[in-house]
Amino acid sequence: MLIAALAGVSCTTSSVKPKVFDPYAVKTATAAELVKTKTSGTLDPSMLVPSYEPFRLGPGDVIDIELLGSGDGPQRTFVGPDGKIYFHLLAGQQVWGLTLGETQRLLESGLTQFVHQPQLSITLREVHSRRVWVLGRVNTPGLYELSQPMTVIEAVSKAGGLFTSRMSGSTEELADLYHSFLIRKGKLVPVDFNKLIRSGDTSQNIYLQADDFIYLPSALGSEVYVMGAVYQPRAVAFKDQVTLMTALAHCRGFIKGAKTTKVAIVRGSLQEPEIAIVDAEAILTGRQPDVLLKPKDLVYVPETPPASLSGYADLVITTFARTVAANEGARAGGATKPLGVNIGVGQ
Repeated sequence: MLIAALAGVSCTTSSVKPKVFDPYAVKTATAAELVKTKTSGTLDPSMLVPSYEPFRLGPGDVIDIELLGSGDGPQRTFVGPDGKIYFHLLAGQQVWGLTLGETQRLLESGLTQFVHQPQLSITLREVHSRRVWVLGRVNTPGLYELSQPMTVIEAVSKAGGLFTSRMSGSTEELADLYHSFLIRKGKLVPVDFNKLIRSGDTSQNIYLQADDFIYLPSALGSEVYVMGAVYQPRAVAFKDQVTLMTALAHCRGFIKGAKTTKVAIVRGSLQEPEIAIVDAEAILTGRQPDVLLKPKDLVYVPETPPASLSGYADLVITTFARTVAANEGARAGGATKPLGVNIGVGQ
């Protein structure tokens, strides 16, 4: 039966407070019997306030520079990988991290050896050093410039909004908002996309930072995701019914050191997870019945289990989000093979 040894451990160190559910009751359980919990992690109020820091140049940014009065018109140039730009008779000028105003003054100072009282006009044309990722079930997934403050909703709008399909005369959104996520510097930011997009909860509409990664997976996907100490972590297609042992068999079983007595199953939305800890060793030896899984369950086989259920759920969800972000980012960048742990996501 359900391993509940972790249930009494303090959960104050993690952002997730899941409630234990009985995986063996899944045959008869209804949605009402599986009580969802909420994450204790909250968004920092400062994330809802735009930053008015001036834009600073970085590698790849494209600018127009015009020497006023010369009659030559604007000259387009870009910041090189070394952070330098080249203009007129000047040697490479280091502008990485400078504002447009600072860049203008730097160039005007250098040009005084060639031009009497030079005056420049500098215009930012393209931003490549500061961008955000918006991938998944949006109409135009890709990388988007972050040259000025931008919220999550504005980023989704720039990507053409949620992908929709006309079915039976009505328009149906095909993004799974319960499993959508935002990764910032390798960490999961607790944005509730369902509340934000469907309910219009502006408390979830934070401002983005450079390199933020937004992913909205397909609502049509029905995989079970298996991660951790197995030979081939992967997404297992859900057909008719999938049990824990079936999913693990698709991954070629456990690697050496796997803690098979504390396999985690995380179910529900990323913001309101439920968790069960299952003794897979007891199932393998016939001492306990197999467990039926549900589409989009997250299965995690640990080597060193966290000390609390809350920490366990946090680990599983973060591992899932980071893996998907790595694979989808690599795919968007043209990689032919997935990076790291291979977990595909329904398209």
